[in-house]
Amino acid sequence: MSAAVTPDAVVVRTLVRLKLRLLANGLRRSPGRRALYVIGSLAGLLLTALIATAFAFLHGHAGAGDAAVMLTTSMAIGWGALPLFLFSSDEAADPTRLTMLPLRPAAMLRGTLLGALIGPGPVIALVMLSGAAVAGSAGAVSVPFAVLGVPLTVLTLVTLSRAVAAGNAKLLSSRRGKDFAIFGGLLFALLIQVGNLVSQSILGKSGEKGLDLSPLEPFAAVLRWIPPVSALDAGRTAGESVPLALLQLAATAALLVLLLRWWRRSLVDLMVTADSSTLITTRQVGRSTRDFFPEGRVGAVMQRHLRYAWREPRAKAAVFTSIGMTLVMCVLSMVQGWATVYLVSFTGMMLGLQMVNLFGMDGSAFWMVSATLAGPADARDELRGRAYGVLSYAVPVTVVLSLVLAVVTGKWSEWPPALGLALAGLGAGVGAGALLSVLAPFALPADSNPMRNAAPGQGGLVMLNTFGSMLLAALIASPVALLMLVLPEWTVLPGGLLYGALFAVLGTRLAAARLLERLPEILATAIER
Repeated sequence: MSAAVTPDAVVVRTLVRLKLRLLANGLRRSPGRRALYVIGSLAGLLLTALIATAFAFLHGHAGAGDAAVMLTTSMAIGWGALPLFLFSSDEAADPTRLTMLPLRPAAMLRGTLLGALIGPGPVIALVMLSGAAVAGSAGAVSVPFAVLGVPLTVLTLVTLSRAVAAGNAKLLSSRRGKDFAIFGGLLFALLIQVGNLVSQSILGKSGEKGLDLSPLEPFAAVLRWIPPVSALDAGRTAGESVPLALLQLAATAALLVLLLRWWRRSLVDLMVTADSSTLITTRQVGRSTRDFFPEGRVGAVMQRHLRYAWREPRAKAAVFTSIGMTLVMCVLSMVQGWATVYLVSFTGMMLGLQMVNLFGMDGSAFWMVSATLAGPADARDELRGRAYGVLSYAVPVTVVLSLVLAVVTGKWSEWPPALGLALAGLGAGVGAGALLSVLAPFALPADSNPMRNAAPGQGGLVMLNTFGSMLLAALIASPVALLMLVLPEWTVLPGGLLYGALFAVLGTRLAAARLLERLPEILATAIER
């Protein structure tokens, strides 16, 4: 007679099956999504295998163990930090979806942990860490420590990721938490670039002498004793001292226990503690800002667009990502010595992309907007208000950044033509974005994760909107660049300003003329989730 299955075992099995079902359903939404997932997973595994093989070939090379330590450290930082920015993109990682179910925290933890081990992420980590373990191994004595250390490291990384997500679930589900994810993600991307420059400066001088990993030794000497890096390094340490290798494994095991306790305590807190968002609060309403906006529908639409840009996580992410990408490029150009004021033209084009998919951001609320579009004048005012909202922050950012670049580089002669070219690209992007918003709208996902900008199956339209708008803006603004060859440089600034304004007005008028005709299709797309 078979033993009775306990309720906790049923919960664990159900959560594991739920993760498998989520993966399967994600592939069933569209053939394109399935193909991209398969191709992306295979490409990721191939790249991971190449990196692991490269580390394995370092075996016997001086400093190979130090390189393995640095790789494991970077993976630990990534697994610990990324949940703060991408946590809500994985439904299985969000414990708040299960808080209303009568689940015991222990069973919920075990089931979620087993489910977290399913997917390409842990497999990639296992392959890469296996190559790192081979690089730092010290012969046969390292084999049992590597066999224990690699899976222990992977398990600790997965647990760290989920513990961080559960511990910050309430923060990340709030609007302020999503704001933190946006700014933190930009900072994390900047830090990655800084780390890349530092690593290039450390290892860049070893080209003529062959591969020289000795500069990593001071850093690895400290990091190899910090769990979970210590478990991976235990194989190398076993060649010197078995007790110290056992101590490294024990340190990582202790960290794993602490993370599991933190994760369990976070689950208990989520399931029994009231969310402060359910409490009704009042606040004093500040003085009206209507004096700062145009009268009528244009001013109202402008206010609505700016509120979306500040309060909607995805809209805010798009704005600050455009600015952040330019800032990262400017910082890299300054560090590497090729900075120029003309980089500001990239800012104009990127901020012009904020006009792309104007109506998808409204979601189901767009039906209220569509009900007020009684004629061509309403359509023009609607698009003008949205364009004014974009320009109200795009123009000041472009001007300020151009001045900063001119001050840093000292090339004030480049400032007028560079700013003129940037304003021309911005105006062209506004006009092109308005047209594509009407001709090729796409739906946004139902959740408000700032890192997801399209509903399943809408990837092609996203590519068309984004790259189509950038291509059109670049083609439209190219005549301004030609003016620099035949006219004095100071004339490019007023010429680019007028040129950009002309195409912004022309694009919004053409889009308004088609808006009423395509209103049913745009409405159906906006409310699609």
